[in-house]
Amino acid sequence: MIAPQNHENEAERLALLQSYSILDTELEEDYDNLVLLASEICGTPISVITLLDKDRQWFKARRGLDVSETERQYSFCGHTIHEADNILVVEDAREDERFFDNPIVVGDPRVIFYAGVTLKGASGMPLGTLCVIDNKPKKITESQLAALKILSDQVMNLLDLRKSKMNLEKANEELELANHELDNFAAVAAHDLKSPLNNIITLSNCLHDLYSPKMDDEGKQIVEFIRSSSETLKKLITGLLNYSKSGQYNIDDKTTILLSDLQRSIKELFGGRKECTITVKSDLDSIYANKVAVEQILINLIANAVKYNDKPSIEIALEIKEQDGFYEFAVKDNGPGIHEDDQEKIFKIFEVISEQDRYGDKGTGIGLATVKKVVEGLGGVISVASQLGEGATFTFTIKSPIVVESSMA
Repeated sequence: MIAPQNHENEAERLALLQSYSILDTELEEDYDNLVLLASEICGTPISVITLLDKDRQWFKARRGLDVSETERQYSFCGHTIHEADNILVVEDAREDERFFDNPIVVGDPRVIFYAGVTLKGASGMPLGTLCVIDNKPKKITESQLAALKILSDQVMNLLDLRKSKMNLEKANEELELANHELDNFAAVAAHDLKSPLNNIITLSNCLHDLYSPKMDDEGKQIVEFIRSSSETLKKLITGLLNYSKSGQYNIDDKTTILLSDLQRSIKELFGGRKECTITVKSDLDSIYANKVAVEQILINLIANAVKYNDKPSIEIALEIKEQDGFYEFAVKDNGPGIHEDDQEKIFKIFEVISEQDRYGDKGTGIGLATVKKVVEGLGGVISVASQLGEGATFTFTIKSPIVVESSMA
């Protein structure tokens, strides 16, 4: 018997094999089906997907074998990976000096016939083989060998797909961790900034109220600049805090929300604006959702519809319906509309497309980004439909359970 040699780049080969995290995993139907096909095509009682570890050959899938691994020094597959054409066919192992006295030839499982195709990873590095085995001498046809090559490619497709999936999951975990750390940083930084900022606002207000008569015009302008800049910064910090918390809503933390109560809350918040009319239309009496999250979304959307409206009379319509397992909310206004080129930008954090709102203030570019984050956290999506001069309609969905519907005007 001649034991197989290690690959010339054995350390690199083993590292590549380990990168698939496949060794000692459970049996899987996709791999089992491939060895079944290999046996059926080649007419053999045994077929195996073999991966060559440091001191063993481990079987990811096997037909006709009860063991999950054997010693590498006795393996035929250890020889296959050195073949120039990546194929090894042994018609009668008893007549081959490499195998005639091999324990797996003279004893169980009596490997007399063997045909194997190398499984090649990155840069052609061999990981193992797909092989068929018989207990008696046998010949294999060119078409059978070609089919075996095709099946070996499918094995590598499965392995590469597994690796890609693992890398994607790892990247997603790292991204989620980075986002979580960024949210925490924003929350901590914003919270720590609020106290000294409030002091600046308080002191600048005192300075303005107590000492304004003693200041010249330039001094008054400087104090006013401090006050306005501080208020702008406070809005930004508050927005960052809201954004950092917006992903913390539990999708399963739901309660029954009476739409009559929701309508009353909205009118109480915005009813002080005589120029503003808000109507709510729905065939539902109630919805079952995260109350705080839904209210935050609607308040942000309605507040934007008010602030950026350019009409003397502001008209806002809220419509709520349920279909296909989702609640759908639509907030429509009669404002100036949003240019098509800006309709994706407005949901990105810190994107500001209007120089100032109805009251002369400039936005922070955080509100709609926060809304989008909350909506997606609740399993929904948000979009906007608009034409310049014809207002805008913001539509968002959140997952819903089965609810009982009745009429509500």
